[in-house]
Amino acid sequence: MDPRRLAAVAAALWAGLILGIGLIAAPAAFAVLQRSVAGAVVGHIFTHEAYAGLVFSALLLWAVRRVARADAAQGHGSQFSLSFVLVLVALFCTVFGHFGLQPMMTAARAGEGALSFAALHGISAALFVLKGLVLAALAWRLTQPPA
Repeated sequence: MDPRRLAAVAAALWAGLILGIGLIAAPAAFAVLQRSVAGAVVGHIFTHEAYAGLVFSALLLWAVRRVARADAAQGHGSQFSLSFVLVLVALFCTVFGHFGLQPMMTAARAGEGALSFAALHGISAALFVLKGLVLAALAWRLTQPPA
């Protein structure tokens, strides 16, 4: 499969996963389950998404580097592309949003830490939305001809 097409499909799938979790799975869990149970279920879903995000990131980093090299060889842009930066932003949102903030959120629930659970949850939600937007932009960008 062509690396550009592979990267576009991977970015679109990951963006779809984000959209499905944010607009369907999490609200549905909180609509039908007790708050503490829903939080545990959604936390488990976010953990799976974070690990899937690491796999998607590795695949996307490889694919967009190949695309950037091929485009640079044809005189379109450089090997350090905007697509590469978008993947790095999505990876940062995953790593910091899940592996950095989740332990802080657990501590905040226990009354520890400098920030409240609500503040940390807001930061985490903002990173999740940013990741979805970045991935949608990446998927769209990869479907466009090289500039």
